[in-house]
This record gives sequence, C-alpha cells and structure tokens, in this order.
Amino acid sequence: MVRYYLLRVATQITHHERGVRYFKAKVFYFSFYCINIVMKYILYSMVAVLFVVSGEDGMARSLTTYREKRDFKKTKEPAGRKKAGNKQPIFVIQQHAARAMHYDVRLQIGGVLVSWAVPKGPSLNPKTKRLAVMTEDHPMEYAKFEGIIPKGEYGAGPVIVWDRGTYKNIREKDGKLVPMETCLKTGQIEIFLRGKKIKGGFSLIRMRGTTGAKSQWLLIKKKDEYADARRNPVSSEPESVKTRKTIQDWKQKIKAMEKRKSE
Repeated sequence: MVRYYLLRVATQITHHERGVRYFKAKVFYFSFYCINIVMKYILYSMVAVLFVVSGEDGMARSLTTYREKRDFKKTKEPAGRKKAGNKQPIFVIQQHAARAMHYDVRLQIGGVLVSWAVPKGPSLNPKTKRLAVMTEDHPMEYAKFEGIIPKGEYGAGPVIVWDRGTYKNIREKDGKLVPMETCLKTGQIEIFLRGKKIKGGFSLIRMRGTTGAKSQWLLIKKKDEYADARRNPVSSEPESVKTRKTIQDWKQKIKAMEKRKSE
C-alpha cells in the first residue's frame, strides 16, 4: 500500500516537472516570437526611412556614379559630398556643350543635385513639352561650376551657369505638400522657380515605361503670370549669370589653348 502511494506521488512529481518544462518552453517560444516581431518592426521602419530619403525607384541618393565617371586629377569639377538641405532649396541650369549641346536642370533634393539633361533647354510656353533625360546625381558644389571639362573626360566641353536661384515645392495632395523625395519617386514634380532668367511654375513628369538613371521626363511650363510663348531666353539670353561669358566664349578659349599647344 505504501509502495502504491509512493509510486503515485512520484508520478505526480514527474507530471509536475514535465508541466514546468512545458511551461518554460512555451515562455521561451513566446519570447522568441515577440522578439521576432520587434525585429521585423525595426527592419520595416528602417526601410520606410530609406524610402523617405530615397530617390528614383527607392534608391538612396548617392554620388558614387558621379565620382566613378570622373578623374578629379584631370577635371576641375568638384568631387563634392552630400549636404544637409537648406530652408530654401536651390536649382541651377547649366548649358553644356558636350558631344551634343544641352541644358542640365538640377534640383537640390536629399543633399545632392538631382539632374536632368534637357536638349533644347527650358521653354516658357505652357504648350511646349521639353524632353528631360535623368542623369546621375551631382554634388551641391556643382551649382557653382563653370569652365572646361578636358578632352578624354566624361562630358568633355565647356559648361556655363546659365541660370540659378531657389525653388519652392508646390505639389499638394489632400491640401498638404508632398515631399520632394516622394514627388521624385512617383515621377510627378511641381515646383516654382525663382531664378534670374527663369521664374514661375514648372512640372517635371516621368514618362510611362521609363525608370532608373536614364528615365525620360517632360519639362513643362505651368500657366501663370510668368508664362510667355513669345519669349525664348535660351536664344535671347545666352550669357552666364556667373561670369557673363557664353558657351561660344569658352569655345574660343579652347581653340586658343589648343593652338598654343600645337605651336
């Protein structure tokens, strides 16, 4: 009889120990589950932040491509670095006589100059749509660059600061401004330029089916008091707002330099 009760007590103790172990296992797996959820939340938060500071197709703004294309021992272009945004973001339009003449439209977004090559330059006629091909991001210091990119280097040829100033984001949704990073990602940018030659509202719209570094956009003047179908500053105001020189002046300098070298 005593043996029976001892065996029964031992069995109950064993069941209790098993229950404790089972409970501990449940606590361990529940803790692991909670930690997994927290880690996922942190990861998703980091991804969300990346998209907020990101550019085209969610890729963070970077100067890597810009630097890889240039030898800064040969070109006077700035190596530059990413900078914090200003209260009044800047824009610059640089006329560039590379293999083909074009105008580089650059907007300060995310600490860099996000850039588009516009073959025919900006138009003040709201009915005119200018092709704008996205190029690599440029450093903020590039807004001041004017001069000659030497032969053999990427984009060889003269560059002038054709216009520059500040801009304002005017794209709204549900009565609130849409961040420029979001506008860039969705391919719908609306800005108000305050330059020396160019003023007023403009739209940059990404064309369907084009993404990435060479995506194609349309630069369109908005209908406002600064719209003027008769005025064409690209042809009537060719001088640099920085030095008053024209592209032709710089081309003449290149010819003079080449002549001296050949003598």
